[in-house]
Amino acid sequence: MGRFKYLSQTSAPILEALERMKAARLVPFDVPGHKRGRGNRELAEFLGQDCLDVDVNSMKMLDNLCHPVSVIRDAEQLAAEAFRAAHAFFIVGGTTAAVQAMILSTVKPDEKIIMPRNVHRSAINALILCGARPVYVNPHVDERLGISLGMKVADVEAAVKNNPDAKAILVNNPTYYGVCSDIERLVELAHANGMKLLADEAHGTHLYFNDRLPKAAMHVGADMAAVSMHKSGGSLTQSSMLFCSEAINVGYVHQIINITQSTSGSYLLMSSLDISRRNLALRGQAIFDKVIDLVEYARYEINAIGGYYAYGRELIDGDSVADFDITKLSVFTRPIGLAGIEVYDLLRDEYDIQVEFGDIANILAYVSVGDRMKDIERLVAALAEIKRIYRKDPSKMLKAEYIDPIVDCNPKEAFYANKKSLPIEQTVGETAAEFLMCYPPGIPILAPGERITQEILDYIRYAKKKGCQITGPEDMTIQRLQVIDAQLI
Repeated sequence: MGRFKYLSQTSAPILEALERMKAARLVPFDVPGHKRGRGNRELAEFLGQDCLDVDVNSMKMLDNLCHPVSVIRDAEQLAAEAFRAAHAFFIVGGTTAAVQAMILSTVKPDEKIIMPRNVHRSAINALILCGARPVYVNPHVDERLGISLGMKVADVEAAVKNNPDAKAILVNNPTYYGVCSDIERLVELAHANGMKLLADEAHGTHLYFNDRLPKAAMHVGADMAAVSMHKSGGSLTQSSMLFCSEAINVGYVHQIINITQSTSGSYLLMSSLDISRRNLALRGQAIFDKVIDLVEYARYEINAIGGYYAYGRELIDGDSVADFDITKLSVFTRPIGLAGIEVYDLLRDEYDIQVEFGDIANILAYVSVGDRMKDIERLVAALAEIKRIYRKDPSKMLKAEYIDPIVDCNPKEAFYANKKSLPIEQTVGETAAEFLMCYPPGIPILAPGERITQEILDYIRYAKKKGCQITGPEDMTIQRLQVIDAQLI
């Protein structure tokens, strides 16, 4: 790390290189073909000339994401130092690509990885790509809120004991709703058994920059962490980072990343990572102090409305909820007789408020660096009015949110198996060969290799009725599902 001593967190190497390039007034005989916007004036007018001036291709003065040796390497090293990791990779395919690189770097075909079943689909997609076998730890469920919680340490210990040949443990830190497992103890458990600890921190960028928040994975010894800078960190959509510890062969990780990541890395995305890292490194504590205070105020005001329940640290039980991310404004809506997705739709359609997602019992309002007190006030007022105008009898609402899966085979076997398409109502007892999920949050209701049950179909039918966006199947009308054709096995 000595060769980077001339850099400090006040630097933004990619941004500075782009500014030097602009000053050089290069004549572009390379891609992209819009040639700094001159070839597509409508695009320039929409995005702005400053944007298109730096939508450029890799060149010597700008380095190359596939093989960084100068400014990208420097920016990645600054990111590693800011997040207290040994190495950082800039990812331009979103945290989906970071999660997949993390898993593909750690497990090979037929090797085992221990993970909670409420993972994002990107983790299961990684298993389809590499052929590793998941050992699922079913998260505990808050029956009242209808949300899946974290993994209990005892449940992970049991999985480790029953699968001592597993190569890694994957943990969500935190979940979409803000729930954290005991990641420090899980790191200790993994390392004591010769396993790697991988963290999906798609919703945890801010944990690295504020001491009022739960522990960040790389701060407690995790081996790898996939972090969505574009969520709470302020960078552009689709820009993320992958962090590694000293125990990881970063050369091999780089090879894995280059298998799936674009060879045309976007300098818009990379410069946004660089600038956002600098912002958080210099001002992160104050930024997230403000976010925490806004959310705590919103939580108090929403709970004062009555009916709604904006939950927080009171959920902590030291085990399946080892900690709670208090920047997450998760609100339980079922007591007013409305599914979360119904409140989500009302907020957008009637009040011009776009929250992150709604499921069958909750909404999540994502509060981060760009929010203001007047925005919080508007949200609170809208929720109060929705309760007054639209509330219903909650007695007939579905309560289940997480359904324990019955796993018939691993995801890769199911995804590449001979298949048949059946009307969805005729699939009970069959083995799914494709995904089915509400998006967001993108946690599968059904993943390849899992048994289709009547309970799952009832949940899907209810979610569709309430307005959830169901995604995943080949049939985009969700009338049919692909299942394994047992007669052709």
